[in-house]
Amino acid sequence: MEQSVKQMHAFFNPSSVAVVGATKKINKAGNVIFKNFAENKRRGVFEGEIYPVNPHEDSILGFESYPSITKIPEELELVVIVVPAKHVANVMRDAASKKVKTAVVISSGFSEIGNHELENQIKAIAKKAGIRVLGPNCLGVYDSRTGVDMLFLPETRVLTTGDEVIATPRPMPGNIAIVTQSGAFGVAALDYLTGQQIGVSKFVSFGNKCDVDEAEMLQYLLHDEETRVIMLYVEDIKSGREFLKVAKKVTKKKPIVALKSGRTKAGARAAASHTGAMAGSDHIYDAVFAQTGIFRAKDMEEFFDVGKALTMQPPATGNNVGIITDAGGPGIMAVDECELKGLKVKRFSEETIRKFEKLKKEGRLPKFATNLNPVDLTGSVTSEMFELAAEILFEDPEIHGIILLGLHHTPALQEDFVDRVSKVAGKHDKPIVACDIGETEMALHTRYRFDKLGIPAYFSPEDAARAMNALVKYGLYLKKKRCLEEYMERFLKQKSGKQRSIQARS
Repeated sequence: MEQSVKQMHAFFNPSSVAVVGATKKINKAGNVIFKNFAENKRRGVFEGEIYPVNPHEDSILGFESYPSITKIPEELELVVIVVPAKHVANVMRDAASKKVKTAVVISSGFSEIGNHELENQIKAIAKKAGIRVLGPNCLGVYDSRTGVDMLFLPETRVLTTGDEVIATPRPMPGNIAIVTQSGAFGVAALDYLTGQQIGVSKFVSFGNKCDVDEAEMLQYLLHDEETRVIMLYVEDIKSGREFLKVAKKVTKKKPIVALKSGRTKAGARAAASHTGAMAGSDHIYDAVFAQTGIFRAKDMEEFFDVGKALTMQPPATGNNVGIITDAGGPGIMAVDECELKGLKVKRFSEETIRKFEKLKKEGRLPKFATNLNPVDLTGSVTSEMFELAAEILFEDPEIHGIILLGLHHTPALQEDFVDRVSKVAGKHDKPIVACDIGETEMALHTRYRFDKLGIPAYFSPEDAARAMNALVKYGLYLKKKRCLEEYMERFLKQKSGKQRSIQARS
């Protein structure tokens, strides 16, 4: 591993960390951040040493407080800076004399408001001392396994009614890394993924990117064993050539899903006032993402849907999609979206059609079911029918991916159809995604069951089709780069381990 990558490991798993600006004042950023570290240390999650730095306090949360980091007797790997912008340069000078490896500048008031001189000052200090910097104007880092938590937003809030609710959830450990230029969007991503019970490996907020940028973070995550999918929110990319070079390496081993905002002139202007971003032509970003195999999501919904699919399912080896449904209308909607995305929903082979006809004659499928593609099992569908139809399509070598639309409203359908389909899918290495339309408890429960068994489930047929499109596009990219087999071998090995874990919990 490159030395620069090793150094950045201190952002996520430091042996020691000082929070400059730690305070006893409730709900201040310095209080929340230090409290995160202190609670994680007491629980045994964070194993490093922690030091609050505040010249006006003797101790904070039971830990001795220091007037400056130069007064801390032990070595320091990481400094989290939460003080007004005008004091940050002095803190960085202290960090340099202390030979700190990494620094995260949470403080705002730099290039995002036109204060380029001050930002360049801390950048120069860091470069001379060899300190790697995240920020300024950022949320920093969250690592689900090491207990590093710089999110200065409290996890719970007390409402005016007196009820305590989850406000900024910390997601469970998982395999998705969130890399974002916007802290607020990153927090929204954590909120969404937690609600979907999808785990996160690492969260990184860049802010103004005075030093560490996307290219270097992608390089680091390439070597991170806990990360399987990288989700990237950007407003601009500064080191274009390096980004191209690194992204090409990463996408051969791990998919990257990007959400690039600032598409319009007005959006670019807003981005410039947000993080000082200078957005280039949107067509250039389209070309860069296409060239490097990065999947560009058109909006926030697709961003999350695609990340979920790539985490749970293997890529498709071709673009022929088979659709199984118990309702004609949603099936047509899925077909339309697939075709609009460039996927093929062609008539099944004669052999596959014969298999369906045989089951109809035996009375195991409805006589009035259609089986040309989509397979419409009608409102008479049972759990066994879904299982049989799925088995046929998984065994069809001409079908590369399956979309299953299982609406819970049908009277004869039992809850176990999810388990039956999952069991069939577990025997094969082609992707499947599911959909159950609705927001009732039963619809939510059905989607939840699919997700827990490793089949990504969605609210609408179009969402399911877009998720399948990403699995197809990534598979074709890997095929083009001649690394599909290597990726599949690695993915299926991880999938096997996850299935054993699910079975053990069951």
